[in-house]
Amino acid sequence: MVRCLQDRTATRYDAECINARQAAQQIEAREDAARRAELEAQSESKRLALRRTQAAASQARRRAKENERLRQEAEYLAQFGVLPPGAGFALEGGQEISNTNLTLMPVGSEQRSVPAGSEQRPGPVGDVLPATDGGNAPGSSSALDEDTSATDMESVRNELQRRNAESAG
Repeated sequence: MVRCLQDRTATRYDAECINARQAAQQIEAREDAARRAELEAQSESKRLALRRTQAAASQARRRAKENERLRQEAEYLAQFGVLPPGAGFALEGGQEISNTNLTLMPVGSEQRSVPAGSEQRPGPVGDVLPATDGGNAPGSSSALDEDTSATDMESVRNELQRRNAESAG
């Protein structure tokens, strides 16, 4: 190839130079095909990772939506002092509480004293806040609302790790 490249006009029709050029073209074509296959494999793995991420995010959204639905149902039932079905609360002695009318008091249910003439209503102290819609169901604190996005991302990460472990195993 070196001799053929030094004087191209003289070696243009030389059989050895023609064969050398064809061999170089074939080698280059094989290298291009190998490089293309490698890039395609990388692209496919990236597509699969993206699909897993999207599926995990979708699953996390479905779980969050279901948890929110269950929370709202429990909040609604708490207005009437009723435990949600299948809550799994047990009394001393191992008996499970059925879905009967009960008054649910949050942990740390000390009452706040409110100055006379104030628009605030007395309610429990702690993480559970009184409902503002006139009901007696516990509401959620704003600190919990701020952590919702972090919890969503954590659930997406957990789902991705679970799916990666399933696909690897």
